[in-house]
Formats: sequence, structure tokens, C-alpha cells
Amino acid sequence: MIAAYKPNHHTRKTGALMKEIRMITMTRLNLTLATAALALTTACAGTGGPNDNVMTGQGAAIGAGLGALVGAATGDDKSERIRNGLIGASLGAAAGATVGNQMDKQEQELRNQLGGNVGIVNNGQNLTVTLPQDILFATNSTSVSGAAQGNLATLANSLRQYPNSTVNVIGHTDDVGDAAFNFDLSQRRAQAVSAVLANYGVSNARIRSIGRGEDQPVATNLTAEGRAQNRRVDIVITPN
Repeated sequence: MIAAYKPNHHTRKTGALMKEIRMITMTRLNLTLATAALALTTACAGTGGPNDNVMTGQGAAIGAGLGALVGAATGDDKSERIRNGLIGASLGAAAGATVGNQMDKQEQELRNQLGGNVGIVNNGQNLTVTLPQDILFATNSTSVSGAAQGNLATLANSLRQYPNSTVNVIGHTDDVGDAAFNFDLSQRRAQAVSAVLANYGVSNARIRSIGRGEDQPVATNLTAEGRAQNRRVDIVITPN
């Protein structure tokens, strides 16, 4: 009968030492790569816009948190999980900053290309492009006007250049008239704008059409100016 092999003290010590060396090497390598990637992303992030680096910073923070959680969930022991968490945080920060930087760049390009009557808001999580419905549509119509085609073509071109996002097209109305009619009108207008974006080459798989009717005003409905602001289509661009 052959006796089972049992590693002696020196064999176990050598194996543990080699494992430690490998972990330290990988940790240093990954941290170096992550730091370099994050530094490069941050250096390139400036766009000159009013929300410069908003999404870059938030993307880095979110990525770091997610990376740390994923990294900490792996490993054979506490020290290894800590090391993996640090690696995950660094790599996640770099990846998140890259995504945020792309959205910051897209925002500034759209500001430079779209007309002054188009609103753009960067809230750190998504971009919202707002098109007034009085320019998009005639009264009670769902046919997109010729005057709006240029802005929608520009927006579609931007969406094609930055394909890693979801596009929610959301229609809104004022509170004049029947609420059910307004809801249906907002839905059909959102669908009409979505169709134009798709015709300009944006994948239908990325686009969702949503009607909100009169439920989400951004101004008072007691004045003509307020009602005009409430009649709008918001195009919300959210990174995947």
C-alpha cells in the first residue's frame, strides 16, 4: 500500500509564500493600470461646458463602489478579499470615469450643434435633451415639423456616435383639455419623435417611447409661458 502524500512544513511554507508573491504582484500591476487609466480619463475629461466633468466624477465614484463590492466578494480569506476589493475599486473607478467622460463630451458637442431653443441638462446620471412641442408639432398634431428635422438629425448623429446608451423619448403636455386626450397625445408624439430618430439610424432596440400627459409639469399651467414650457418632448440619454 502506497502512503498518501503529505506536504511537509517547508512545502506548505513555500506554497504560501509563492501565493503571497503572486497576489502582491497582481495587486500592484492592477493598481498601476487602474491609476494610469483613471488619470488619463480625468486629464481628457474637460469639455468646457457648464457641467464639465459631472458625469466623469460620478461615473468614477459609482464604478469604484461596484468594483470594490465585486472584488471583496472574491478571495479565499480576509486578506485576499481586501486586496481584491482594492483592485476592483480601482478598475471600477477607471471604467466608470471612462463612461462618464463620454457623456460629458457628448453633452458639450450637443450644446455646440443644437439650436438655442433646445434645452440640455446633465444631472450626473443622464443627459436630458428637451425639445419644445410648439416647434416639433402643430396644435393637436403628431406629425413632426420640418423645422425640427435638423435638430433631430443632429441628435440622431450624436446617438450613433455614442451607441452605449438607452434613449427614453418622453412626451409631455400642458393641462388644457381632457387629461386622457393629453396622455394619448403625449404618447403618440413621443412615438413620432422616436420614429424620426430611428429613421436617422438610431437602433430601435435603444429607444423607448413614453407618454406622461400633463402629469410632470416643469412650470405653472396658469400662464401661457408656463404652458408652453410644459408642452415638450424630453429625450433622456442614459449610459448602459
